[in-house]
Amino acid sequence: MFGAIGRWFKAVGYLLTGRIDAARRVLDTNPHVMRAQYDEIIKEKTGRIQQYKQAVAGLIAQQEHKLAKMQTLTEEVEKIERLKVGALAKAKQRVTEMGTADKAAIQADGEYQKCLGAYNDFSSTLSEKQERITELEADIQDYGRRVSEHKVQLQHLARDIDKLKSESHDAVADLIGAKQEKEISDALSGIGEDGSDKELQRLRDMRREIKAEAKISKELAGTDARVQEAEFLEYARTSSSNSEFESLVGLAGSVDAKTDEKPVHSNEAKTALPE
Repeated sequence: MFGAIGRWFKAVGYLLTGRIDAARRVLDTNPHVMRAQYDEIIKEKTGRIQQYKQAVAGLIAQQEHKLAKMQTLTEEVEKIERLKVGALAKAKQRVTEMGTADKAAIQADGEYQKCLGAYNDFSSTLSEKQERITELEADIQDYGRRVSEHKVQLQHLARDIDKLKSESHDAVADLIGAKQEKEISDALSGIGEDGSDKELQRLRDMRREIKAEAKISKELAGTDARVQEAEFLEYARTSSSNSEFESLVGLAGSVDAKTDEKPVHSNEAKTALPE
């Protein structure tokens, strides 16, 4: 029992699915529906391309940020290099000022130590910043490569959108043309629905209905009785004229005489003889 119920539900589901698919096919073959579907697809793809553009714009922003950072570091490196050169020049000047002092005395001198410390600090900072600049250069190049690839991809997607727009017009035109060809073929083969034939048949039916209504109205209004009376009066008038004419030409008397004569029976003839 449960199996039969399950099969029944499946059958109903198949029936509904088939009807839905058939209805959807009818809708899909409508030119307006097809144009709307293409427009929806184009709209969706355009939205995705816009999101893609925003992502690429983010990469470009990161690239520009790193480029600005590298420019700042480059300026700092140039400044540090000048400071480094200055510290070295000042140390040399101090050594010159100390003259004949031995190396140990010069190395122990406070001004010399200050210049040496600044020089070493500048060298260390310069090395770090140069390494950072090298990393930024690699990142900027990587960003540039990726942005270029994405730009090419965006160009392809934009061309696809243009192709879809053209395909939309072609598809609708092909669909309308195919429908017209099918209607013509069906009409020629006698299986199509001809609107002009339907209209002609409707007009013919209308004419028959109007004639029938006029006939019924005529009978109900007594028009037929008056027509018959007119026919009878015309017949009487014609007969009277004919009788008058026959009388004038002498045909009426002979006709009347013949009409008035009565046949003589055999018994009556015998009675008329003399005894």
